[in-house]
Amino acid sequence: MKTKELHPKHLWKQLEDVLAPRLRLTAIEHVVYSHLLRHSLLEGKRRLRFSLIWLARNLGLSRTPVRNAVHRLDELRALRILERSKSGHVVEMRLPEEIRAPRDGKIGPGAAPRLPRGASLEEIDFMKTYSLRRAIHARDGGRCFYCLRQTPGRMHCLDHVVPRARSGRNSYRNLVSCCMECNAAKGDTPAPDFLRSLYREGGLTKVEFFGRLRALHALAAGKLRPRVNNQGDTASERRKEGSNEMKKLGVR
Repeated sequence: MKTKELHPKHLWKQLEDVLAPRLRLTAIEHVVYSHLLRHSLLEGKRRLRFSLIWLARNLGLSRTPVRNAVHRLDELRALRILERSKSGHVVEMRLPEEIRAPRDGKIGPGAAPRLPRGASLEEIDFMKTYSLRRAIHARDGGRCFYCLRQTPGRMHCLDHVVPRARSGRNSYRNLVSCCMECNAAKGDTPAPDFLRSLYREGGLTKVEFFGRLRALHALAAGKLRPRVNNQGDTASERRKEGSNEMKKLGVR
């Protein structure tokens, strides 16, 4: 399918000045869309076949945040996933001018996600939807779980405490909000070892280091629950419980 002649300068202005702020793209979503656009529409083709390994390697990122970004861009209709298999993805790219902001309330702050009727919090895959992933970021208060730096929405991602390569699950007990620097540096390193390296390098004080170790135990024990609409608890009870746990762990 032929595409009309594109003017890179105009296209870049649309991406930076209109599309990215309107859809509130994260830094990873932004760079993934730009890279795919570069290898598709800017080369005169609307469809692109690629593997996540290729995309992650080109961007210097791990596969999990790249995969999540591709799926999120599909939800936002910035691209359309036509095929998905072990060999890779086939997507149809859309120009910034062809993309409209969703009207379903998925963008920006809003109500907590609603769990399926009869579902247990322990059974939920928190990587499955944007609202569930956002619930993890909200639980951690916009801070990187590891270095405790405040992380702008465009610059954070989710990290598996126990890596997927070691059978880590997409449970709220295994997912934390993380800055891009810590996500790249941690890789498949066990979380306690990564925290020790941050402490040795001066990224955490002694008090913060031991507080993070306690937070790891609390997370694994299910004490750091994200806010979701579950019939078992009231919203006020969840907020009170979450606030108490964060105070115990030294996070204000």
